[in-house]
Parts: sequence; C-alpha cells; structure tokens
Amino acid sequence: MDIASLIAIVGGIGVIFLGVLTSGGSIGGIIDIPSIFVTVGGSFFSLFLCDSLKNVLGMFKVMGRCFKTFDYGEKNLIQNMVALSEKARREGILALEEGLDDLDDAFLKSGLRMVVDGTDGNVIRSILENEMNQMEARHMVGINLVTQWAGFGPGFGMLGTVIGLIGMLNNLEDKSSLGPNMAVALVTTLYGSMLANWLFGPMAQKLISQNSAELRSREMVLEGVLSIQAGDNPRILAMKLLTYLDPKTRKVIEADVLKD
Repeated sequence: MDIASLIAIVGGIGVIFLGVLTSGGSIGGIIDIPSIFVTVGGSFFSLFLCDSLKNVLGMFKVMGRCFKTFDYGEKNLIQNMVALSEKARREGILALEEGLDDLDDAFLKSGLRMVVDGTDGNVIRSILENEMNQMEARHMVGINLVTQWAGFGPGFGMLGTVIGLIGMLNNLEDKSSLGPNMAVALVTTLYGSMLANWLFGPMAQKLISQNSAELRSREMVLEGVLSIQAGDNPRILAMKLLTYLDPKTRKVIEADVLKD
C-alpha cells in the first residue's frame, strides 16, 4: 500500500473541509448531487469518445496502481547481473543456459536466452528496446486517459456552473433564492477544480513516475545483458549499472558489488 497516496486523498479532503468550515460555510453547502453528475459523470463519459470501451474501463485498474508500491529490485538486479557475468567469464557464455528457467524476470530471461544463442549485440538491443517501447506504449494508454479526465473536469465544472446560472436567471423573481442558487451553481466549478488538481492530475503524475521507474529497471537489464554478451569485466558491468541508482542507494551497495 502506498501511504503517500492515502495521505493525499485524506489530507486533500481534510484541508478542503477545514477551509469550508473556517470560512463560515458548512460541509452540506458544498455537497450537491446534480453537480456531481454533471462534473464527474459528464467528464467520465467524454472519455468514451477518446478511446475504446475496453481501455476506458481498464483505466480504473491502472489508477489502482497509485495505491500500491512497486520495488523493481535494482539492488538485487545488480548483484545478480554481476554473478551472471562472473559465471560467463569463468565457465563460458553457454553456462548461462543452466538456470535460465529459474529466472522470474521474463525480460532478463529473454535477453540472456539471445546471448546464449549467440545473437548479435545490435539485434539484442533492437529487440529489447522494442519490447520496452511497447511496454511504455501500453502504460501510456491508461495514463493518457487519466490525464484527459483531469483535463475535462474543469470544463464540465464550468458547464455545470452555466447550467446553474441559467436556472437561477429563469427564477429572478424569487430574490431570496439568488444567493443559495448562486452557491450551488459555483459548486460544480469547485468539483471540476478538485478533479484536475487534487485527484486525477496528481494520479497521472504518479503513474508516469512508476512507468519511468520500471523503464529504468529494464534499461539496467538491457545494459547488463549487453555487457555480458560483450564479455566485459564484472567490475565494469557493476560500475555501469550503479550509475542508474541515486547516490545514497549506490553508496549502500557499492562496497559489496565492487569488492575485490
């Protein structure tokens, strides 16, 4: 569970409610069911004009990733790649075939399989990079839909406000209702802003960060596989992969992987 996302959801609601209460308003004053229909419902159904039914409904599964943490095992990856490199230099490339089926990482297994089969390094790079590009393209389908939902929110919020103002102007003879009706009309603008700036906009950014982290781990695998295929010294391989880590994490594991 990603605690940061829970903090964002709960904290965002708390701050908004606190702002309403301290300004002399009431929680009930910002809750309006028709405004929710227009803003949330209208912006959601617009997504079906942007993409297929399957992708729009699948977007919710993608959004669920915001509430999970993912560890791509960069530390263990470096240690495993160094061990594989040492084995290849000591026993030969073909020795890597033993134990390939025990690897959990399908991307790494695919790369090492091509190395064992004697595939040219440029071909290996081309295939693995294409697989990375296709993975990112799949991720971006859901991310783009979340981003579009965030963009549609304020527009439908303004649309709801206009609808409310039209209803208010049609009932101008009732002076006592002008203030409450104006408040209800503006609630949809509030909802649209919340969708964009508190919910779906930040969610899209977190999904982008997760995509970047996964791509970085794949790049490390690609670099390690090509280094093994080229017969690089395991120490050189470790130094290459350590450059992908932040300085603090690098310092923690550097002593182990670069020891003599």
